[in-house]
Amino acid sequence: MIEHTKTDGLADPGAPVVLERAAPRNERMASDKIECNACPVLCQISPGKTGACDRYANSAGVLVRVDPVVLLRRTTEAIDPRVVPFAIPAPGDTAPASSDAASQPATDEATAAGENELFVTGIGASTTYPDYKPAPFIVSSQANGVDLVTVVTEGIFSYCSLKLKIDTDRWLGPEQANIRFKGEVVGHVTTAEYGSQMFSLGGVHHLTGGSKKEGRMTMDVMALLANKQAAELSIDGGSQVVVQAGKAPIVNGVPEQRMRVGCGSATVGIFAKQFFGQTDEVVVVDDHITGVLTQHQAGRCLDMRPSGIQIRGRKSTPGRYFQVANPGTGWGGTDLQDPMSIIESWDPDVAWPGLRLLMTSTTGEHAAWFVLDDDLVPRQAPMPPAVAATVARIGENCEPSLTSVLFVGGAGGSLRAGVTDNPVQLTNAIKHSLVNVTCGGAPAYLWPGGGITLMVDVLRMPDHSFGTVPTPALVAPIEFSMRLQDYRALGGHMEYVKPLAEVLARGAWHNDGAPQGRRIEPASPLNGWALGAPPMLG
Repeated sequence: MIEHTKTDGLADPGAPVVLERAAPRNERMASDKIECNACPVLCQISPGKTGACDRYANSAGVLVRVDPVVLLRRTTEAIDPRVVPFAIPAPGDTAPASSDAASQPATDEATAAGENELFVTGIGASTTYPDYKPAPFIVSSQANGVDLVTVVTEGIFSYCSLKLKIDTDRWLGPEQANIRFKGEVVGHVTTAEYGSQMFSLGGVHHLTGGSKKEGRMTMDVMALLANKQAAELSIDGGSQVVVQAGKAPIVNGVPEQRMRVGCGSATVGIFAKQFFGQTDEVVVVDDHITGVLTQHQAGRCLDMRPSGIQIRGRKSTPGRYFQVANPGTGWGGTDLQDPMSIIESWDPDVAWPGLRLLMTSTTGEHAAWFVLDDDLVPRQAPMPPAVAATVARIGENCEPSLTSVLFVGGAGGSLRAGVTDNPVQLTNAIKHSLVNVTCGGAPAYLWPGGGITLMVDVLRMPDHSFGTVPTPALVAPIEFSMRLQDYRALGGHMEYVKPLAEVLARGAWHNDGAPQGRRIEPASPLNGWALGAPPMLG
């Protein structure tokens, strides 16, 4: 479900967002309250107070937006990322005076920057609930001589989730296990990927299908993580994990360091030539695929002498073993503290006294050196420098352990109606690569199949891109950019298209010149420019 609001503008950077000259009244409300219809909650707001979402306020009987609209500027020069102060005037007060940064007319700002150097994002733009209005900003501009239009809004997403990719060899919990935040179930562990544990958080069933507390905790943890903050999660039957976008996970109080270079079999293959001549056998312990060098194809290609080692677990192909131990936080993502426990025996007709054995994990964080005595019993010994250097090389090839947070949302009916009076036309245009979809200026991946299901890396979005409403739902920015001629063809709201300079000077289409603060930030060089990347310009 995506809702929209009745709000906005964009002009004097020092002034609050005035949404309506006279807000709709509910006859049962106190005379000094106003009703906010920015979402289905319909808060009744007292003078000088904000609504439940802290995004809208009652300023002397006028509904105002307390957040500025965020614009991105494309430039290679250093930028003063000045945040426009945003005060909510007390009843009877006038709007605050413009700051020095706002003393120049907005049209001068557009001229100085160049018309295609500023991009209006959906952050702070507001929505068009109760659904029958066009998006608040429908902005025309030019890029490389092509006339463009960008439709800008915030979506209220009940159908949304976060996908977390946690780069660690540690076992965090069983697949399908519940994930809890402050005691409430907010998601589950999903299919592990290569070197990473995967979580799915949120979704409509947790947001709306459980108790009020479950919905609120789900919304709270999603807002924290989407806004690049830390959250502590507990996995049923597993670990306590602190996760934050772009940071190493903390598992049971211990910060992770490395993402494995590969599974045990891959590690054997990658470093086989460096082990050759330095050791007689290498076992790379791994929760999924443990590798044994002399049995592995890499060892055979090097014509290594068989060692006679017998490994516990289920043998797959030569030199590759499954299920050597249970998952855990020990060696190679197993529950092993003693790696020798996976060795069943040594074949006395093949092994020999003095055989040199290296046991290591897929990250090199665990490693030990053994030499077989006359009774073919492994005895731990100091690791030779050349072998230690190869173990260090394994660690060098491991990337840092990080948490990635991706927002997934369904851009449904009412949001699309803010773009065109025939919403399926927008869906079709996106599928034919006629529309560039961004979230706060960051590129969004569009899932195949029906509807508009998008996914975006929150680290590529500006800070504080996400808000909440107590329905409960997440509020996320979304922008649709396309050729002006394509917007006309898909039945867009052409009568509300405004040039960028006019938008900067007057604000959103339905605000009749009422002022709204703005914050200008440098566009991330990682994202490319939202108005200049294919396929939009073909």
